[in-house]
Amino acid sequence: MAGLRTFDHDGLTFDVDDSGGPGQAVVLLHGYPGTKRSWDCVTPALVDAGYRVLAFDQRGYSPGARPAGRRGYTLEHLVGDVMALAGAADLDRFHLVGHDWGGSVAWAAAARHPERLATMTSMATPHFKALLRSMLSSTQLLHSWYLLFCQLPWLPEAALTTGPGAAAFTRTLVKSGLSEDRAREYVRFMQAGAARSAINWYRAVPYNSPAHPVPVGVPVLYLHGTDDFALGRRAADLTGGYVKGPYRYEALGGVSHWIPEESADVALPFLLEHLTAHPA
Repeated sequence: MAGLRTFDHDGLTFDVDDSGGPGQAVVLLHGYPGTKRSWDCVTPALVDAGYRVLAFDQRGYSPGARPAGRRGYTLEHLVGDVMALAGAADLDRFHLVGHDWGGSVAWAAAARHPERLATMTSMATPHFKALLRSMLSSTQLLHSWYLLFCQLPWLPEAALTTGPGAAAFTRTLVKSGLSEDRAREYVRFMQAGAARSAINWYRAVPYNSPAHPVPVGVPVLYLHGTDDFALGRRAADLTGGYVKGPYRYEALGGVSHWIPEESADVALPFLLEHLTAHPA
């Protein structure tokens, strides 16, 4: 089967990297401020293991899929994009893997469409209710200051795209554990037109539906880097309370937030074991 290069949903066109082939499908969801290239160190091992791998530039990141208003970036729309990709690729059931914001989408998809997922894996991102609880019982709220900053008009975009702001953002990414080359790549991508739509994911948070089925019954693998600058250990430890199906939680010592980009060699053995244990 030939791989997709684009798919359409909701009047938008999304760019896809699809390895094609007859194997079980693994859909990869990048986070902020990354792109489908976040998975470049992960995809080859999955393909070598016989999987069909699909990674797409999500809503706001694909140039043809950038709605103007923030309400166009709620989880309902983001999960809908994933299911539209599954439809375009003729996937009945598939494995879903997300990092950062992609992990949030994966959790929501597992809750809303459990019949379509063979497994779900989140890298870095805890269950959203665990994150909320951690804000009341740890320093997580201090680490999440950027959620409020992103609610401001125009200023977050300026902080990403102006010369001094882009340089400062690049330094922040590198300090948090991302390689300088990848940090510069992501910042250039933001400067090329993705900044506002990427930040709209944060601006849409107040419009997400509070109705979110819990606990999650899909087999879940959760990988948390102990050196994550944004998401603390408390939320990670609480996440298992929101999973009722098979659950594996691994705290990866010395690993930063940027698991797919910088620690694929650490994450892949756990991911491959998870996919093998729960075939589609």
